Amino acid sequence: MNYSFLLPAAGRRAWLLAPLLASMATLAACSNTTTTDQTTAAATAADSAGTMADTSAMTAAPKAVKPAGPAPAWAPNMAPEMQTVIEKLASLSGPTPPEKLPVAEVRKAPSATDATMAVMKDFGIPTPPSNLDTMSREVAPGVKARIYTPKGATGPLPVVVYYHGGGWVIANLDTYDPSVRALAEQTGAIFVSVAYRQAPEMKFPTAHNDSFAAYQWVLKNAVSIKGDPKRVAVAGESAGGNLAAAVCMMARDKGVMQPKHQLLVYPIAGYDLNTPSYQKNAAAKPLSKPFMAWFFDKYLRTPADGKNPMISLVTAPNLKGLAPATIIGAGIDPLMSEGKTYADKLQAAGVPVTYKLYDNVTHEFFGMGAVVPQAKEAEALAAGELKKALQ
Repeated sequence: MNYSFLLPAAGRRAWLLAPLLASMATLAACSNTTTTDQTTAAATAADSAGTMADTSAMTAAPKAVKPAGPAPAWAPNMAPEMQTVIEKLASLSGPTPPEKLPVAEVRKAPSATDATMAVMKDFGIPTPPSNLDTMSREVAPGVKARIYTPKGATGPLPVVVYYHGGGWVIANLDTYDPSVRALAEQTGAIFVSVAYRQAPEMKFPTAHNDSFAAYQWVLKNAVSIKGDPKRVAVAGESAGGNLAAAVCMMARDKGVMQPKHQLLVYPIAGYDLNTPSYQKNAAAKPLSKPFMAWFFDKYLRTPADGKNPMISLVTAPNLKGLAPATIIGAGIDPLMSEGKTYADKLQAAGVPVTYKLYDNVTHEFFGMGAVVPQAKEAEALAAGELKKALQ
């Protein structure tokens, strides 16, 4: 498949590096795969040299973000800024749906992060400055993490263990770097972004076990990274939201300290592909019903794994004793129904829950705060809830 890009390779690399690692753009359903050491080195370079990046295209006042065409039939009421990003993603990608491609091809495909950065360039939206240092640590055998620390921090600071999305199959720390930076900047907390091992090379429950191991590492090593081991939360988006929720269950069941809070952004919370939102948003982008089925097929060993409480959060027999939760949903998302159902079931089990649905945006909108107003609002809500919990 032939994927197009906006610039020649060298120019695109120079243009994307600093914005991708410093902005509040979004994660995406698919992204290039790189090692944690490489991505952390790139992030550190962007931190120190970001002010030297070429911003000549962004010197003029930003223009209003408007889509080029009409809203798609599958989302006639989509917010215009969201639609602009979706249009850009379509222009960067080829015509073949991702679920029709091999894993290697999907991992190389342009991401919604790439699309958001392109929109920022098109409309003259400047990159917010970054006030974070980054470093890489191995947090479990074969599992590394990128650690984001406020510049000049002396500690001890609260710590948030963050799990990226991508259906347990695709995406990486760079894809979700904008979301992590937005939250770290607004909370003043240390963020530990975990590069758990992915399917189909490593099937269920590998990503879940890696995620719990990373959480345990933070509890044991928080002081060494200027963190407070008594103030630790978990967070994640999409598959990462599922992992964050599962870590809370595993901590409770294994007698490990429960996180102070769990931030779940449009989490995978069930294995039923016929919920109302799956039916309504079957053809949505960047996540569709067929694409979600593709992810399940790649990660689960057998369909029976889909009934495991760590996958099907909504059918877990016991939700008592879990961390207070903030759950954020997107209206144009196959996962909307199960996220709301999980929020309701947590509340029924006595778990405090803040739930917020953003109607006219798609899956993966959360990190697009520089472009999409609803994303900026969601980031602020999430950061505020984390700060309250980690005081």
